[in-house]
Amino acid sequence: MISFEEAVALVKGAAVPLGTETIGLDTAAGRVLAEPIVARLDSPRSDVSAMDGYALRDADLDQLPVELHVVGESFAGRSWNGEFGPGECVRIFTGAPVPAGADRVVIQENVRRDGEVATIEAHPGHARHIRTQGSDFRRGSELISAGRLLDPLAVVCAAAADVDSLVVHRVPRMRILSTGDELAEPGSACNRDDAIPESVSFGIAALARQWGGEVVGRSRLRDDLEEMERSAAEALVDTDLVVVTGGASVGEKDFAKTMFGPAGLELIFSNVAIKPGKPVWLGRAGKTLVLGLPGNPTSALVTGRLLLAPLLAGLCGREPDEALNWRNASLASDLSECGPRETFHRGRSVGERVELLSNQDSSAQMTLAQADLLVRQRAAAPALTTGEPVQVLDF
Repeated sequence: MISFEEAVALVKGAAVPLGTETIGLDTAAGRVLAEPIVARLDSPRSDVSAMDGYALRDADLDQLPVELHVVGESFAGRSWNGEFGPGECVRIFTGAPVPAGADRVVIQENVRRDGEVATIEAHPGHARHIRTQGSDFRRGSELISAGRLLDPLAVVCAAAADVDSLVVHRVPRMRILSTGDELAEPGSACNRDDAIPESVSFGIAALARQWGGEVVGRSRLRDDLEEMERSAAEALVDTDLVVVTGGASVGEKDFAKTMFGPAGLELIFSNVAIKPGKPVWLGRAGKTLVLGLPGNPTSALVTGRLLLAPLLAGLCGREPDEALNWRNASLASDLSECGPRETFHRGRSVGERVELLSNQDSSAQMTLAQADLLVRQRAAAPALTTGEPVQVLDF
């Protein structure tokens, strides 16, 4: 049995990006950039007005009040290309190109308009309200580096660079296999006295999508080895990752690893000294990674958050450590000493503190809906009192 840190190191070693592909900008959100984004034009493309007002020569403000003749209008997307001289101005709107010769925009609130005459009675101040050409970025500039998760802010910047397609890391295709004779599709378990709703795969699928995985299928498997071997072989076709829930202990029908035997499963690790989730394991069958999670819902979701999330992050081209962003929080209640396994308690934020939830059972499911943090407690750590700091991870 290995430590949590050793398991994370092995996950990082396996979390190698899967290659790249080119996609359209409209589908880029949530993907990881594989090549930098380089601007194809200046922004702004010319000097433009930052406000609605009047473009004029600053020299015309030397003697106030002043009356200027309005000789044209400049709109964003429809500029005014005429010429104007002393004593003249151009009506201009936000984002519109500034006419040649103008070096100031006076906002409309400081101008009195009467027909084609604009009167400025007081000096408008130092602000010129002009965005100069290339003041945001220049053509050829690298705007976003490779490795960036394309969130809404990055997508806006990419579009502003006049880029319509991006080279991104490929997302991992994954299947989820849930094992156990007792499992039934939600909505049907009440029809069998010995059935329980299969809930874990739905949570794991949601977690996987959150961290960039593409879930191409979920299957429930009976505890029949021959059938499970067939399902395992099918799951390995055209996938990068298979997640198996349940069947990882030492019972007579725990076939989670055995079912991949014909496919040449090679274990990377098996059993981690953590609570909950000791039976978690990781291996490889051919080109496909296989992650085994416990069947108990809390155990599966905790180990999924701790090990599946960084695995998917790395496969997607992100740094796996982005999924393990531990921070400190103060305890809202006492925490007893830890046993021999590193423990991850479920908790929830209460202001600046973290409150441990009362039900820490590995099969609890209502508690999962109440938790938003994992509280890390090292193996054999001493008891802590209210107010002391602990490491927490968004759950």
